[in-house]
Amino acid sequence: MLKRLVICSLLLVLNSRAVEIIAHRGASYDAPENTLASVNLGWQRGADAVEVDVYLSKDGKIVALHDKNTKRTTGHNGLVHELTWDQLRKLDAGSWKNKKYQDEPIPLLSQILETIPKGKYLVIEIKCGPEIIEPLARLLKRTRTAPANTSIISFSYEVVAAAKKRFPQRRGYYLSAIKLNGQTQKLEPSVASLIKKAADVRLDGLSLGFSGKIDEPKLMRFVGQMRKETILAKLGFYVWTINDLRRAKKLTQAGVDGITTDRPEFLSPVRKIEQN
Repeated sequence: MLKRLVICSLLLVLNSRAVEIIAHRGASYDAPENTLASVNLGWQRGADAVEVDVYLSKDGKIVALHDKNTKRTTGHNGLVHELTWDQLRKLDAGSWKNKKYQDEPIPLLSQILETIPKGKYLVIEIKCGPEIIEPLARLLKRTRTAPANTSIISFSYEVVAAAKKRFPQRRGYYLSAIKLNGQTQKLEPSVASLIKKAADVRLDGLSLGFSGKIDEPKLMRFVGQMRKETILAKLGFYVWTINDLRRAKKLTQAGVDGITTDRPEFLSPVRKIEQN
C-alpha cells in the first residue's frame, strides 16, 4: 500500500512536467549528423537538448563523430584515435548528406559547447573508453560549462560510472538496447537489472532503445513498468531514437521524461500531451 501511495504521489508531481525533446546528433534527419550545422539546426527547431557523440583524436582533442572510423560520413577510411585534429578538421563531413553541406567539418566538442542556448543543455555520448574522462574534465573547466548545461551518457557501464564519479554534479545516464529474447519471449535486459545498475553507481537515470520486432503491447507494458520503477528509484527515464509521431505520443502518455529524435520539430506536438 505504501509503495502504491509513493508512486501515485510522485506521478502527480511528474505529470505536470513536459516531455523533453532531444535532437539526436543534432537535427540529423535534415543536416549532417554531429556537425555544427546539425547542432545549430537542432536548437533552431526547438530542441530542449542536443545529443552528440564524442571520441578522442590521436593528439587528445575531443571531436564529435559517431563511428570510430571516419569513412561513412567523410569518405576517408581512418580511425579517429589514429588521426590528429589537423587531419580530422580537413575532412568533409557534410557532402554525404547533401551537397549544400559540402566541406562542413568535423567539429570539436569545445565548438559545440559554445552553441548551447540559455536554459538548454548538451547530451554528450562518450563512444570511446574512460581515457576521455580527464580531457573532458579539463575542457569543461576551461570553458566554464555549468553542470546544468550537460549530461553524459554511454553504452559502456564502466565509462558512465567513471564519468559520474568524476563529475558528481553532472547528470549521467546509462544507455541500453532492449531486445526480445526469442526463447523466453521476455524483453532484456530486465527492468530490475537496469534499475540496479543505475542505482549502484548513483546515476541519474536510464536511456533505452528498443530494437528488433517487439509488439506494441509488450513494449508498452515494459515502458510502464520501467516508469514505475524509475519513479520509485528517483531516476530519469529517456528513450531513443523515435521518429514516429504516433509512437512518440504513446511513450509520452506512458510518462517518459524525454525522447531522443532525429526530427525535433516534427515531434514537438508531444509536448502538449498529458502523461498518465
